[in-house]
Amino acid sequence: MHVAELWVYPVKSLAGQRLERAELTVDGIPGDRRVQVRDGDDRLVTARTRHRLLGLRATLGEGGEALVDGRPWSAPASLTAVREVVADDAARLVEVDGPARFDDTTLLVSTDGAVAALGVDGRRLRPNIVIGGVEGLAERGWPGRSLRVGEAVIDVEKVCTRCVMTTIDPDTFGVSPQVLRRINDEFDGRFALNCWVARAGTVAVGDRVELL
Repeated sequence: MHVAELWVYPVKSLAGQRLERAELTVDGIPGDRRVQVRDGDDRLVTARTRHRLLGLRATLGEGGEALVDGRPWSAPASLTAVREVVADDAARLVEVDGPARFDDTTLLVSTDGAVAALGVDGRRLRPNIVIGGVEGLAERGWPGRSLRVGEAVIDVEKVCTRCVMTTIDPDTFGVSPQVLRRINDEFDGRFALNCWVARAGTVAVGDRVELL
């Protein structure tokens, strides 16, 4: 098995950035989901209801600053772009630290075999790491075990409970409810793996992955 893809999502619910190399820490990939969109009542706004957020691209700039379509997240133009796509003049971008950045665990892992079995664009799952060379649904037997990924070791906690994000096409923003219906009907509503970083280290595309 090997690392096929690495992803970071500097702004939650925006399109992510593909990486060639990342430093895994106990908090996951540095800069991942550090910025969020909030409405005027300080409620989290995501692509689950504002699909066009996926049309804005979040990347990491020098020093790890989150960028929105190449501009600093704190720039007025970034806020204007976000407010336009969420149709809310009170929306704002905020920086968040600690576990509150994540829906669950600090790392989401998917595998090529499971994605092929589901038959959709793997970006719908919003993974941080995609492991290649995995047969079928083998990942579903990994919870409770660990993976050595490059220099790092990650603990697999559970198979991730999925939401409507899986139904949204990341390019057209069209919604296909049948994707989540199939996950619910055939995969117990769960897909891909919630993980924690047990030992920090460098991970790169092409690195060997070993199930411990």
